[in-house]
Amino acid sequence: MPSSYRTLKLGCYSINVTMSIVGNLPPILFLGFRSLYGLSFTQLGLLVTVNFLTQLAVDLIFSFFSHRFHIPRTLKFTPVLASAGLLIYLLSPLILPRAIFAGLLLGTVIFSAASGLGEVLISPVIAAIPAEDPEREMSKLHSVYAWGAVFIILVSTLFLLAFGAEAWPLLTALFTLIPLGGTVLLARAQIPPMETPARVSGALRYLRLPSLWLCVIAIFLGGAAECTMAQWASGYLEGALGIPKIWGDVFGVALFSVMLGLGRTLYGKFGKNLGRILFLGGIGATACYLIAAISPDPVLGLLACAMTGFCASILWPGCLVVASERFPESGVFIYAMMAAGGDLGASLGPQLIGVVTDTALTNPALLSLASNLNLSPEAFGLKLGMLIGMLFPLCSIPVYFHIMKKREKQRNIQI
Repeated sequence: MPSSYRTLKLGCYSINVTMSIVGNLPPILFLGFRSLYGLSFTQLGLLVTVNFLTQLAVDLIFSFFSHRFHIPRTLKFTPVLASAGLLIYLLSPLILPRAIFAGLLLGTVIFSAASGLGEVLISPVIAAIPAEDPEREMSKLHSVYAWGAVFIILVSTLFLLAFGAEAWPLLTALFTLIPLGGTVLLARAQIPPMETPARVSGALRYLRLPSLWLCVIAIFLGGAAECTMAQWASGYLEGALGIPKIWGDVFGVALFSVMLGLGRTLYGKFGKNLGRILFLGGIGATACYLIAAISPDPVLGLLACAMTGFCASILWPGCLVVASERFPESGVFIYAMMAAGGDLGASLGPQLIGVVTDTALTNPALLSLASNLNLSPEAFGLKLGMLIGMLFPLCSIPVYFHIMKKREKQRNIQI
């Protein structure tokens, strides 16, 4: 592999770690923002919503207008944009002392746009680099996100524990070095050519294909299965199983990310039979959700939450590989559509758990059922929410079974 491509891969990896920062650092800082600046839960929730909507908007814009973008320049600009967003975010108390939330919101929009660009661009870039096994290269790329999440969660938790919530700007500044490093790497990298639809109508014709929507549904369910547990593991372990928050963060969120990274790393090194892995992953994730929801044993519940990361590890990158193989001529378009589907699942899944949990806290019939089960309303609501969350991997099983059988049929034809 040319050295310029090695530099390009490292640059893409740095963008993936930057996406981990965007996805994992703000929620860790939220309680500190509430105590330091008096932000309401509604304002904190708005930051999450804006993060998601900005990334989804970028996904959709690229889906239909990728031909309007200069892909190499856009890729090289992505870490610059992320760095700018993080700098505005951390400088908000200094530059906007009377409107700190506005500064945080502006920074969120900017680094979320960068994350959306990264999500759309780095997968097709890695796929375009000559490789003996593209499936494994895609799995390696996405394993970087998971290992980055582990690093960010552990460093952030220990840093804030040691220096206090008021030191969060310094923590954010340290993490900003990662996209700055990516800027340097990509400035010197050679980017291979990638196909894009020649015009909007070229993208629209794909929307009439059922196989496209099957791929989008597959990544929607996989994204929901992965991110619902990632977002709720800490709160579930604390609220439903009685595990203290710091241990829920370390052994819930971080261990989930460890297993997510382990699954992707192992597949990147030894993996084959992608269709079967997707199918088994859907079954395994369903079982983990069920065990986490009904187990009265905190340790077993914690292990089930963590193992969900392992079972769901290939669902997102695996669906990308399936879609790129099915639509090789669509170039960036298919990755943008898949990113939109995955982001939608990653948002609606956790949101559904929150709605179900809140409903259980106010519905008389559910409150009575919680009392009969000797559970607090919060614990019962979280367990019920986890059962509802199980529907995402459960519904994915027939979808992945269809993909598995279709891939086996195609392989037999080639043989």
